[in-house]
Amino acid sequence: MLSAAGLYLITNDDPLPRLLAKLDVALSHKTVALVQYRRKQTPLNACEFEARQLLDLCQHHAVPLIINDNLSLAERLGCGVHLGQSDGSVMAARQRLGATAIIGRTCHDSLALAEQAVRDGASYVAFGAVYPSATKPHAQTVSLTTLQHAKARLSVPICVIGGLSAENVPPCVDLGVDLYAVVSDVLGLPVSQVAARVLTWRQTLISP
Repeated sequence: MLSAAGLYLITNDDPLPRLLAKLDVALSHKTVALVQYRRKQTPLNACEFEARQLLDLCQHHAVPLIINDNLSLAERLGCGVHLGQSDGSVMAARQRLGATAIIGRTCHDSLALAEQAVRDGASYVAFGAVYPSATKPHAQTVSLTTLQHAKARLSVPICVIGGLSAENVPPCVDLGVDLYAVVSDVLGLPVSQVAARVLTWRQTLISP
């Protein structure tokens, strides 16, 4: 089950060796709580090979790997899974992956969806977008009020996603949000800049 809070890195479409190099640096600084394998340009028949490479790296750093959308792949690898609203049932995923698997659910700006996800067995719920992002520039935004109510009412960790940077997350940090899902703010940088960026995030997340 999910036991840590912090950065939640979602993979970009870098060539695999470059992506692995960035993740290796990022995971070395004890700030990343989860990694999600999400690739938009990788052929389906190559996804399992790539995901296994990431799994080896994540296990080396003792950070859980989550598979985006693909329950069958998560089951084969023994990983957790993140499900969008149209990606199948959380309850069914829980039955297939077992009681200890990490299962996340996209809930947009809806407390009702989040509460249902928790009842169905989700390990965490994800709200967003907080800000417009290059990945999803037209995504529905989530209000700070929704996040505040979610923290007060839900028994699982709260994740936020969407246009996040170490500079614009303090309002979410102040609310006690648990997980910060990012792509470009860390993995969009050159390998040489990843360590410094992760350390900036660490300072932001531990600030009083």
